[in-house]
Amino acid sequence: MFKLLRHVSLFLITACLLLACHSSAPTKLQRPPLKVQFGSFVGEYPGIIAQEKGFFQAQGVDVELIYKRYAKLEQANFSAGKYDGISLSLGSFMILSATNPDIQGVIVIDESTGADVVVAKSQIKTIADLQGKKLGANLGGFSEVFVTEMLKSANLTSDDISFVQSEALDIPQRLKNNLIQAGHTWQPHLTEAVKLGGHILFTSKETPGLILDMIIFRKDIIRDRPEDIRGFVRAWLQASSYWKDHLQEGNTIISKALNIPIHTLSLEGIKLTNLADNRQFFQSSNPHSIYKTAKIYADFFIRAGNVTRLPELKGLFNSTFVNPPS
Repeated sequence: MFKLLRHVSLFLITACLLLACHSSAPTKLQRPPLKVQFGSFVGEYPGIIAQEKGFFQAQGVDVELIYKRYAKLEQANFSAGKYDGISLSLGSFMILSATNPDIQGVIVIDESTGADVVVAKSQIKTIADLQGKKLGANLGGFSEVFVTEMLKSANLTSDDISFVQSEALDIPQRLKNNLIQAGHTWQPHLTEAVKLGGHILFTSKETPGLILDMIIFRKDIIRDRPEDIRGFVRAWLQASSYWKDHLQEGNTIISKALNIPIHTLSLEGIKLTNLADNRQFFQSSNPHSIYKTAKIYADFFIRAGNVTRLPELKGLFNSTFVNPPS
């Protein structure tokens, strides 16, 4: 009887241990997916490759990517807690942070080195020809800073033109209908604008370091799920590298996922960043650091009255996920 009881006890203990192991093993998988929204700029697309190639999964993080074309609405949804993360230009992120300080940028995903363009109607031959004309831009963010830098290059100011609030995807039809005479856009909308008779007037090649895109997360997600964000960052950078090395395959994956023409996908004028780039961006002593570029935006937004106060710049960025542990 004693031996029987002993065997039964051992069986019960083993069963309990197995049950405990079984119930605790999937805990990691039971976390909700990181919900990250992205838009229509090609530099935001490595996430699609990371998803389709299983890079997120390999890093142990479940990610739900949400593709939306209208940026302003999605920023509001992000602030309302609908998403955990969002891809934003540096300028748009800073504007959003003025009303929602509980967010931080964790990685620079791309730098525009010619992909952002101002496209104009055929009669607008030079930037100076814009005087007295209507210029489409997404006001209150990086778009306004970009076109202002363009105007400055021809000794014009925003007082010399009329701004028309426009998203990048609105530009082709607004040019066609003569609602504007020039506007800021990018691919795939640039191809449509040129097809409708527009031509490139100015590009971000002439504003090096000004236009950066980032992934932004809510601070509570950063606090509660740092390993998931670390995995997200690793997978994203892996996908960026993969796309550059397998351009046609990457284009095919993205074209199929978003149902957009493959010929509109190009990395020309875009630098997809790697880990070394990010470590440079997040180093405050670097002359091209994100902190110095952020100061340019901050000064512009304060002068223009877009915001009355911005958070302390260093608090906007979290370098934990790109820098080695100290």
